[in-house]
Amino acid sequence: MATTGENGSTRNWTFLTNHAHVLLAIARNPTARLRDVADQVGVTERAAQAIVADLEAGGYLYRTRVGRRNEYTLNPAGHFRHPAEADRQVGDLLALFTNEPAESAGRP
Repeated sequence: MATTGENGSTRNWTFLTNHAHVLLAIARNPTARLRDVADQVGVTERAAQAIVADLEAGGYLYRTRVGRRNEYTLNPAGHFRHPAEADRQVGDLLALFTNEPAESAGRP
């Protein structure tokens, strides 16, 4: 959604970060190729790889090699990083966008 600022410039912004979009894309398809996740989110494959690395390092997802592909398991018990939402679990967000119960959202 584009908004017009005071000086007439157009700014694009969304409520969810690319990290959230990648996490949700993986929640919807835990065996997705990162190329497909990147296309879905609208980032480069390299950016998707960096985001997955961030999410993995933060304990929000785990990567398992299955043959030639990766399979991802999400951790719905992980907490949001921003202090304003630190008391909430990521599973709440996953449940909202994947129609899964918060306790099981992201688990295969």
